[in-house]
Amino acid sequence: MAAPAHYRITVLFRGVHPDDLVLDPNGHLLFSDYTDGTISRLGSNGTATVLYRGLAGPEGLVFLGDGTLVVAEEKTNRILAIRPGSGRPTLLRQLPGMPTLVSCHQGVDGIGWDPATGRLIIPDAPTGTIYELTTDGATLTRVASGFVHPVGATADSTGTIYVADECGGDVWKVTRSGARVRVAPASMPDDVVLDSHGNILVTDVRHVRHSLRRYPLGGGAGVQLAGAGLVEPQGLVIDPHGVIYVSDDIVGVILELTPVV
Repeated sequence: MAAPAHYRITVLFRGVHPDDLVLDPNGHLLFSDYTDGTISRLGSNGTATVLYRGLAGPEGLVFLGDGTLVVAEEKTNRILAIRPGSGRPTLLRQLPGMPTLVSCHQGVDGIGWDPATGRLIIPDAPTGTIYELTTDGATLTRVASGFVHPVGATADSTGTIYVADECGGDVWKVTRSGARVRVAPASMPDDVVLDSHGNILVTDVRHVRHSLRRYPLGGGAGVQLAGAGLVEPQGLVIDPHGVIYVSDDIVGVILELTPVV
């Protein structure tokens, strides 16, 4: 089945600085706010409820099967875990890189999940290294290195990893042997997700692009899915029905892209 050619775009939320996105086990949309140090849940009426405060630059979000929320904390270059029923994050893993506030030297940003290994995908942005991390935080395994500033990652069912190199440019496929192949052009990619039609979706934060684009993994031209009104599109997630959500932390919006049949 081909990917949808058209989407109806609506503003789902407006306010604060929504960054990375994730769907919780009940299908509710959560977003991190680097500026405010919070993680919030979006309600059906378009209002946000703050769930966690006091984080040092929260970015990427991943839910584990047991309901644990894993959070990338950029300013400290740490991976945190918030267990079900707990309002207090605990340290899952301190990453090797030393973050700074200088552009392209900041700490961990996006994180992902590898369904083939049951491990977290962790781009250590300051060192340009891609790791996989066990869910107990005990084992950190290097998968690939040589990136400039990797910030987004996802994986398919075979364990092939896809990485957005924000300051090096483009989106790359990383095999289990660590080999890299470019799969999509991007000026300054931030987040990546795979759809169910053999495509990869990419947010590009460079102001000359500021767009959400879709590229076929088999090669070919990309298609812009959203761009008008975006300044720094960041978070990206697709629900089981193919609805796409994208956030822009500068404009302060979360957009919903619903396939038009």
